[in-house]
Amino acid sequence: MRVLIIEDEELAADTLQKTLMHINPNIQVLAILGTIEAAVAWLKKNTADLLFMDIHLGDGESFQIFQQVTVNSPVIFTTAYDQYTLKAFKNQGIDYLLKPFDEDDVRVALAKLSTIRNASDLTLPQMQPEPPIGKLRNRFMVKMGKLIKTVQSEDVAYFMADDKYLFLVTKDQQNYIIEETISSLEPQLDPADFFRVNRKFIINIDAIKEMYKLSRNRVRIVLNPAPADGIEVIVSEERAEAFKNWLDL
Repeated sequence: MRVLIIEDEELAADTLQKTLMHINPNIQVLAILGTIEAAVAWLKKNTADLLFMDIHLGDGESFQIFQQVTVNSPVIFTTAYDQYTLKAFKNQGIDYLLKPFDEDDVRVALAKLSTIRNASDLTLPQMQPEPPIGKLRNRFMVKMGKLIKTVQSEDVAYFMADDKYLFLVTKDQQNYIIEETISSLEPQLDPADFFRVNRKFIINIDAIKEMYKLSRNRVRIVLNPAPADGIEVIVSEERAEAFKNWLDL
């Protein structure tokens, strides 16, 4: 696989390159570019099988690249902000990794690309990375020791990321670890019911008990059931406007 990395942070780019090589030594990083201008110039003359693209570059948002050159390769977006998900998936995005991400997150993103390629005879530019209507996740497999069971999506109160684990918490206060990342799970959920309020939480609208307005347009949410250890759930400043639209305020 031939990969292009568009990232203006030297350490982040170097770490990503090393991560890709550790996952698969056959991956070839064709170039590491740090600006929109350099990326546009490169893409006008070259192609890659996959792009890793930071959203915030030194000379603007990387979405501007798509306005200046045709990009036919799938893109895995990387960013420290979580408000660009929909825009990313409208611009060749197949996954959206929130910094700081780890090797497991990259593995899941690459696996998603492999699944997409194997699941359809369509060329990549024609694919829709968002789950088609009727194909959204409606149940989840969880483990309780040696017991395996399924949890229906309507029984989920929220998903909570904690360190390297992702917890599914049900409305009847059951906690399960699921083997996914919060970034890979987000586009699989019904947006009418679930919303990612920050890096750690995706909540079900039915789990909202109370809401309180905070400074800088943020919102504190009281969930039912409440997260363990008194963890507060705050809608990030970047997500506040989208959250209000989701609530149809």
